[in-house]
Amino acid sequence: MYRIHEIKLSLDEDKNCLPEKIEKLFSKELKGFKIKEWRIVRESIDARHKNDIKRVYTVDFNPGDEVELNLEKGEEVIYELPICKNINSKGRPIVCGFGPCGIFAALVLAQAGLKPLVIERGRAMPGRVRDVNVFWEKGELNDESNVQFGEGGAGTFSDGKLTTGLKDKRIRKVLEEFCKAGADEQILYKQKPHIGTDKLRGIVVNLRKTIEELGGEIIFESKLTDIFIDDGEISAIEINGGTRIECSDLILAIGHSARDTFRMLFSKGVPMEQKPFSIGLRIEHSQEMINDAQYGQAWRKYSLPPAEYKLAHRCKNNRGVYTFCMCPGGEVIVSSSEQGKIVINGMSNNSRNGKNGNSALLVDVRVEDFDTKHPLAGIEFQEKYERLAYENAKMTFNPPKTTWLEFSRKESSSYPVRNSLPKFAVDAIEEAMPFLARRLRGFDSKDAILTAPETRSSSPVRIKRGNDFLSEVAGLYPAGEGAGYAGGIVSAAVDGIKIAEAVIETYK
Repeated sequence: MYRIHEIKLSLDEDKNCLPEKIEKLFSKELKGFKIKEWRIVRESIDARHKNDIKRVYTVDFNPGDEVELNLEKGEEVIYELPICKNINSKGRPIVCGFGPCGIFAALVLAQAGLKPLVIERGRAMPGRVRDVNVFWEKGELNDESNVQFGEGGAGTFSDGKLTTGLKDKRIRKVLEEFCKAGADEQILYKQKPHIGTDKLRGIVVNLRKTIEELGGEIIFESKLTDIFIDDGEISAIEINGGTRIECSDLILAIGHSARDTFRMLFSKGVPMEQKPFSIGLRIEHSQEMINDAQYGQAWRKYSLPPAEYKLAHRCKNNRGVYTFCMCPGGEVIVSSSEQGKIVINGMSNNSRNGKNGNSALLVDVRVEDFDTKHPLAGIEFQEKYERLAYENAKMTFNPPKTTWLEFSRKESSSYPVRNSLPKFAVDAIEEAMPFLARRLRGFDSKDAILTAPETRSSSPVRIKRGNDFLSEVAGLYPAGEGAGYAGGIVSAAVDGIKIAEAVIETYK
């Protein structure tokens, strides 16, 4: 297979004409040149020129053994499962948390024959979805089964984005396993792949069933409440305040919202440190406006996906402001996991056919912004503003909202939003908005809806680990987004795979 880049198609052309396009490129030097097989490696949209939008492809193709071309070779990325040398050398590993990191750690362990035990504080998918719907409809929060906790982790109620800045062979493994579990194969080559919350829920259940078929066990409604350390090594865990389970390998894939677990681990002497994160709000526009800004009028004629954007600005004081986790055709959701605190997020279905698009509009939070040097001071910082938002919402889970016009004019109707954020974040957003609007026409439209606060874009804590992925406590593996080593579904899944590989190596 050879690989060729930058094959462009107009919006009127079907991707099935790609072989013909490639053949024409070589027709002068190679008479009768024909492609025998081909596959799309990457598809993106170039909308820089609104009157001439192109679909852009990278393609691997086979011209036959008799043809040699001066092109790079196209190679499929194949993940090789580590070989477990002695499955019976010690007890089975335990994975704490069943979000993306925990799922893929457990999957690889199970594929290696180690039959992991997974504990998850939240409920399995059907019960979890019911609990979340009750919360959204009636404001009745289940502290252990909600948007943050339960089968699939926080990503279950999201856009299901599969973009990442990583370059790692394990990414292909993640995408292929999603496809085996029911995801559209387009995620293998789309530049900005996503699954959508509606599809992701079924896919997560299918991944769980695969783990179980391989001998793994997932126990829901099982909260990690204690760990036992003997001579610097993990020896057992406690779940739900009473049940003790012997353990020599514990993967901590707890997510960024398990604050009680962080506090328990700190009390046990597990080394951790402060970590910068971000705080801000959700900004919501009509998807039509976003489409017009990004595509011009072309999207009204052609079948283009709902447009996305990614914006950033550096303020005069060097504070960064940026958009994050943009949800085309999505909705803003309340994603609280504790009583008396409000936090919000964005969510989209697979079709992304909602009226509005939204994204987080975030401001850098530095460790210098925390009140103390305590390793968990970032959690306390988050809690402060989540609690303020709840108070500003008149002690309900209806999050503070305003429009950009009201916010920019400092009208009284914007006070609940403004007062749910630190002053430096409010000042930074006000400074950044005109610059962001230059990048995306209409971003500062007066009727843009602002909802506060978004506090959990990443973990404010890092549980320390070495190059061997181990904490200073032997047998304890901090993993994923909650432990401070990932940011998003794919990077968390990749980290889970890395941890599983490290555990497999110990079965000698």
